[in-house]
Amino acid sequence: MKIHDKPGSNRNEQAMEDQWRGLLYPARLPAFHRLPPPDALRDRLRWIWIPEWDLAPGKVSRQEVLPFPALNLVVQEDGVSLSGPATRRSFRDLAGQGWAVGMLLRPAAVPVFTDDPGSLRDAEIPFHAPDLHAAVTAAMSCGAGGAAENDNDDDGARRQERLSGHRRAASTAAEWLAARVPVPAAEGEAANRMEDLIQSDRELTRVDQAADQLGVSVRTLQRLAHRFVGLPPLTMIRRYRLQEAAERLRENSEISIADVAADLGYADHAHLANAFREVLGFTPSGYRQSVGQQLLTDRLMPGAAADNQIAGEIHLP
Repeated sequence: MKIHDKPGSNRNEQAMEDQWRGLLYPARLPAFHRLPPPDALRDRLRWIWIPEWDLAPGKVSRQEVLPFPALNLVVQEDGVSLSGPATRRSFRDLAGQGWAVGMLLRPAAVPVFTDDPGSLRDAEIPFHAPDLHAAVTAAMSCGAGGAAENDNDDDGARRQERLSGHRRAASTAAEWLAARVPVPAAEGEAANRMEDLIQSDRELTRVDQAADQLGVSVRTLQRLAHRFVGLPPLTMIRRYRLQEAAERLRENSEISIADVAADLGYADHAHLANAFREVLGFTPSGYRQSVGQQLLTDRLMPGAAADNQIAGEIHLP
């Protein structure tokens, strides 16, 4: 399984569109890559994500995320964990040197890892996969060189070495997943279609709308979400809309909060503000202000986010 750079591919273009989705402050990441899956795994894997950091002594970088309504299998230096669906904003404080290789699972893959994803809400548990841990750690070690905050080595040699390690680690993880998670049966495919529809249709605001478009009953949709995601379908709808709202507010300082609310199906500005407060703990205007402060910091300290990119594609042999 190998990764090849194909900047013009449709899958890379789609992945680039989603590159910062769910990350509330992308510029804080010392280095971050999301890699689209190989074609043969698109029904089981959304993408592989890899952060890597090497921070100065005493410095802490807080990474805040509005997670996707999904499960992640994550490899880190100290082991492998299964992260369940989140109901709120989450964060992790990075310090020193480290990395992670995460697989954002499609709904159809979830039953292989747990019979009850709802029991893992807002939780992360150890997952026994010593072979996966050993292989990914070896791949990351081959590209080890740190992810310095300002990487100005001649010709980007250090960055290219690190990126090669990320590609090897992602290929290793994808190959492991392909060998252990079977091609989805009909019910798993239906759960994937549910996720695809909810993510892509920004006009979707109610569960009965999703059920009608998929040609199933509301009860069937609820059952699929319970078994394959661990969150109610309405929570999934609201999460994707909220992710997009945050992304628009961050990327476009000219658009009004009221326009964002209207475009994404919120009744008005107040309803979007309530959704922000409930899940994120702050208002849309407060978020926009904090993003602006971060951008000002970036201008004063350029290069902090220079290594955040799509790293390529994974291909099965």
